[in-house]
Amino acid sequence: MGRAHGWSLARQLFALQAAIVGIVLTGLAVATWWQLQETERAATAEEMLAIAHTLAGSPEVLAALDDPEPAVALQPLAERVRLDTGTDFVVVMTPDGIRYTHPTPAEVGRTFVGTIGPAAAGETEFTETYTGTLGPSVRAVVPVLDDGRVVALVSVGRSITAVAQDLQRQVPLVLGAAAVALLLAAAGSWLVSRWLRRSTHDLGPAELSRMYEYYDAVLHAVREGLLLLDREGRVQLVNDEARRLLALPPDVHGQRVGEIGLPAVLGKALAEGVARDDEIHLTADRIVVVNQGAARWAGSHLGTVVTLRDHTELRELVSELQTVRGFADSLHAQAHEAANQLHTVISLIELGRAEEALEYATTELTVSQHLTDAVVDGIAVPELAALVVGKAAAAAERGVELGVDEGSRVPAGVADPRDLVTIVGNLLDNAVDAAQDAPEPRWVRFGAGVVEGAVELRVRDSGPGVPVEDVERAFERGFSTKPSVDGQDGLGRGLGLALVRRAAQRHGGTVRLVGPAEFAVRLPLVRA
Repeated sequence: MGRAHGWSLARQLFALQAAIVGIVLTGLAVATWWQLQETERAATAEEMLAIAHTLAGSPEVLAALDDPEPAVALQPLAERVRLDTGTDFVVVMTPDGIRYTHPTPAEVGRTFVGTIGPAAAGETEFTETYTGTLGPSVRAVVPVLDDGRVVALVSVGRSITAVAQDLQRQVPLVLGAAAVALLLAAAGSWLVSRWLRRSTHDLGPAELSRMYEYYDAVLHAVREGLLLLDREGRVQLVNDEARRLLALPPDVHGQRVGEIGLPAVLGKALAEGVARDDEIHLTADRIVVVNQGAARWAGSHLGTVVTLRDHTELRELVSELQTVRGFADSLHAQAHEAANQLHTVISLIELGRAEEALEYATTELTVSQHLTDAVVDGIAVPELAALVVGKAAAAAERGVELGVDEGSRVPAGVADPRDLVTIVGNLLDNAVDAAQDAPEPRWVRFGAGVVEGAVELRVRDSGPGVPVEDVERAFERGFSTKPSVDGQDGLGRGLGLALVRRAAQRHGGTVRLVGPAEFAVRLPLVRA
């Protein structure tokens, strides 16, 4: 997918984080500044109040107030206190606000500019910020008490400019803390954006959204089943077709593939994580072709990718085609055999041996008609009857006699005709193959009957049978006693008995090995 113009998601997120961090830190710095201002003013007010209390309680002040000219003694005292404490003014005044002292001598004798009512009433903790003769200042006004009487007032103050100068000395500390916080936040944002860039492959939000939409649409529209397993064999992704083919529950994400209800053979095969090419496996009701390969990205192993194709309908079509082909071969064989028999009869007549010709023709007709009558009388399923007749002719060509037991009976409706053809056809094919490789006489027998509310189908042959140690494995997918043929191991060898068992179980039936070379399939009539 081509790169679109614009910033990647990681870059946009970094820019957004930087903007947010900048705004937050700016607001924090402003709030800190205002807090420092308020703190500095409160500290200054407490300091002014302490100095005013100290001066108001000084005996020198009370002594000077008793003089006829209090200003003469108080002015030097107030100035000395002002210089020693670094304040901007120290004013001693009458309870009415007439100044005894002031940093500007011309203001002595004039009325104090500020609030004196609380102090004149005896309040000892009054402070304010007020614009007086020297400009805006933080000041404290306290009473001078003599035996509980307010005999004078003392005001001590520091200008706002001086307070601001004290505050400015803390500006580098505030800015330094803000800069450090900004650098730490920027470094964290850069690390996050770097991780995000690797995780998103430097794609932008629109690209990621479009990619997700396309991939999700493709994932659900693809006709093949798709499973993605991680390195531990846990399911990370499954599409709709895979759910259908494997009949998976909706909550398989994160579970191990061997624990999601798959058939044991299929679950074990997928859990191994090895490469597989066109292996055929059976599920509860389907035949699937499995391919498995390693999933890699940038040289690292992510897990395995499993693709599944539905082979059920194709297998059924192939089975039907083989059946039709068998019928055609049977007709061809019968026509060829009939031609040979006709030539034999004609030759015998030409040789003047009419009686021998009649006996030969009658004998051959009797043998053929006996099989046909047994099949037609006992098997009420036309498809199955045609299959048995066709298999008999095909077996005869291979030197194997296929016969039907006397009294065999298959009632109509016991099972789906296609499943009956699958069951009997696979059993007869296996039996003919086994008998063909056995010493003479080579034969196969098919029998059927109603036993205890069920139809039992039996196929036996003159072959060596299934070895005792392989009885349990006989019905597993891929098991076969036949020699391997190049190119066939992964394309369906060993499926016959597995298909027989699946078809029988679909109708509530069972299949078992009752002898070394005899299989029995029981299908309940009640279920049918």
